[in-house]
Amino acid sequence: MLKHSGIHPAKGLRAIVQQKILTLMPLRQIDLAMVRITREEEASPAFCVRAHLVTPGPDLFAEARDHTFAAALGKAMKQLTAGIKVRASKRLTRLKSNLAERRGPVGRLMASKAAR
Repeated sequence: MLKHSGIHPAKGLRAIVQQKILTLMPLRQIDLAMVRITREEEASPAFCVRAHLVTPGPDLFAEARDHTFAAALGKAMKQLTAGIKVRASKRLTRLKSNLAERRGPVGRLMASKAAR
């Protein structure tokens, strides 16, 4: 879903945003993407992009401002990508610690010897 205010809707605008969101799909399942683009004449920087991605688990949010639409969108996508990667690394760390707990002290000792 794309909403905009203070900016004339261009045919390519929706395609650009969709393309950027689709680049995130291999990293995380996205059920719904809501993006709001605003241009405030009296503000500096004028363009603001707010994104809300509905995903399994916690949703992802990003907000970025810049002097051009492309730069603001790029910053928002960078924030979303970083958020996805942080969540993936947390999940991996949690999985590893759960696996180590199941092994117990003997299993950890044997695993460390096998790694040598």
